[in-house]
Amino acid sequence: MEETREPQHGYPVPEIAELLASVAPLYFDYVQRAPVPGLAWGIVAMGHLVLLDGIGVQDINSGNPVGADTVFRIASLTKALTALTVLKLRDDGLLQLEAPAEDYVPAMRAWHYPTLDSPRIRVRDLLHHTAGLVTDDPWGDRQNAMSEADFTALLERGVPFSRPPGTAMEYSNLGYAILGRIISRVCGRPYAAVIAETLLRPLGMMSTSFDPSQVPATTLAHGYRWAGGGWQAEPVMAHGAFSPMGGLLTSARDYACWLAFLLDAWPPRDAPERGPVKRATVREMVQGSNFLTLAPGQPGAECDCSQRVSAYAMGLRASADPELGLVLSHAGGYPGYGAYMMALPERGFGLFAFTNRTYSVPSEPVAAAVQGLHWAGGLEHRGMTVSADLADAYRLVIRVFEQGNILAAGDALAPNVLLDRDATSWGDLLARLKEQVGACNTSTTLVPTGALSGHFAWPGDHGHIQGQLLLAPTRPSRIQQIELVHQQNV
Repeated sequence: MEETREPQHGYPVPEIAELLASVAPLYFDYVQRAPVPGLAWGIVAMGHLVLLDGIGVQDINSGNPVGADTVFRIASLTKALTALTVLKLRDDGLLQLEAPAEDYVPAMRAWHYPTLDSPRIRVRDLLHHTAGLVTDDPWGDRQNAMSEADFTALLERGVPFSRPPGTAMEYSNLGYAILGRIISRVCGRPYAAVIAETLLRPLGMMSTSFDPSQVPATTLAHGYRWAGGGWQAEPVMAHGAFSPMGGLLTSARDYACWLAFLLDAWPPRDAPERGPVKRATVREMVQGSNFLTLAPGQPGAECDCSQRVSAYAMGLRASADPELGLVLSHAGGYPGYGAYMMALPERGFGLFAFTNRTYSVPSEPVAAAVQGLHWAGGLEHRGMTVSADLADAYRLVIRVFEQGNILAAGDALAPNVLLDRDATSWGDLLARLKEQVGACNTSTTLVPTGALSGHFAWPGDHGHIQGQLLLAPTRPSRIQQIELVHQQNV
């Protein structure tokens, strides 16, 4: 068994460094149990790579250890870069998401659709996997090296549909290969060159590419499968027409740059743009389609498998976790490789791991690390700022409660407030609440849920007051709703 060693710290955050290092055993345990020849993992926090480590070997024959610069093929984690490049081209006026994909790929014009009322496949449908194409992981994973000429011939022959476009989400590698063709056609340059120019080079990802022949043998993680009681090398697939769905080769150090860039899009703010793509466009990329799924959270050692509502966005899966908030994730499985990433935009954290074993997606240790950090209090919420209007209104709510009179808010009340409940009824409610809770501390901070809404809790002698505040869409600002409820402490 390989000896556990301390992970490397890239840009250490002193107050959480010890906590972050505590998740390292999860990855060592995974390497032993899976098993995998090698694994690289990292944690990005507040714009920096704060933890990075490699376990095992990148090449069984040489025994070279996995390090920060070991290059893995990250399979379907590639799709996010393809999707964001499409959105950037939309921003630049070179394509439209609502346009039929056949406007950019003429070979699709003769396709036979499954029903007479089927809509034509839009660029947006390809991004969301709602084009009606069949799930094709086993087949698609072996198509990476397909030549552009053979891909054109495949498209010209037409493909069978699994369902009419726009009726459900069904994961399609072919769909993302088509997006790669769209990128190359509207730019007049090869897909890989556009990705490098648009994202890789501006982000400093100098060790990242699509062509394994360009990766130095000393840094390439060789891919293996377990068969016949031993490791067998997988063939190295060359760059080809299906690379846009899963062909990216990158190191942990480079991928951390990409993850930090994604996380930097949150929260929305007035600061100047620093990335190669607008922050608003990055946030748009994680807007899911309307085909939602309800599934358990990622399994892992001591992992809370609470249910999440999830939708496939554009190159990323977006989930709503009851405790963690917005969770972005994607798995990557490929002959010789596995990868997994999870990002928590509202908390400024991102985690990822790469392996060099066929389909060994390391979601378990990543998810377990997230849960471990959450339970230990290491994933603080990056809350939004309380707006001036909301702060003023909250002070008036406190005055209303303390005086027991809704009219203490003066002309800050929207007209509906006293129509919904008259002043006498408000007085009765406030008196009853004060009697129920006893002495009450109203100095607690309001937690904003938007620039015009928030919630708060006031602890008292007998339970607490749970409150909600909502402003009206007017200038000047007016209070349209105050909710106050007495709750017993659990």
